Amino acid sequence: MQTVERIAQEIVAREGGYVDDPDDPGGATNFGVTIHTLRRLGLDLTGDGAVDASDVRALTRDRAVALLIDHYYRRPGIARLPESLQASVFDMYVNAGVNAVKILQRLLREMGQGIEVDGLIGPITVTAAEVAAKAAPDHIADAYGIARRNYYLSLADARPASRKFARSRAGGKGGWITRAEDFISPRFHLSQAQFNARISAW
Repeated sequence: MQTVERIAQEIVAREGGYVDDPDDPGGATNFGVTIHTLRRLGLDLTGDGAVDASDVRALTRDRAVALLIDHYYRRPGIARLPESLQASVFDMYVNAGVNAVKILQRLLREMGQGIEVDGLIGPITVTAAEVAAKAAPDHIADAYGIARRNYYLSLADARPASRKFARSRAGGKGGWITRAEDFISPRFHLSQAQFNARISAW
């Protein structure tokens, strides 16, 4: 397995630099770290007495990697999950917060595990994930990646403003979908025809 540092560096590269898209509920973001995270941590990087978009812009790549590892990987408990799930859940946590864990918990429930969907990685969720990973070692990461993709598509179904994140301007798969499929075996990727059929109602 890759080191968590390498995974975090890949997330930072995937997220890119500073963006502040009005259609993105995350608000101003740089290297995957949102303004909400900086405000929650009280990180006034510019020293002007306020945590605002200028602090998000001032965030360095190395600082972002450290923040992701600490606040999006270790503190939520992702390090306690089976290794086969860690990279994808970590990546999704950066993108969607506790929804990343809820997606996993719903998947585990579908696999017969009697757990709550509360977005928290406690001992019951860890045990359920370990059982599922042992039962389907070659499929659990794909199953989670597919559940991620379905989550993104359902968001875009419900919120037209979000469709630009799921479908490119040229009509192909958008960033959300390609991001999810980075963690899915190629045989489970949607073909263009399948993708077109899935979003035909848009």
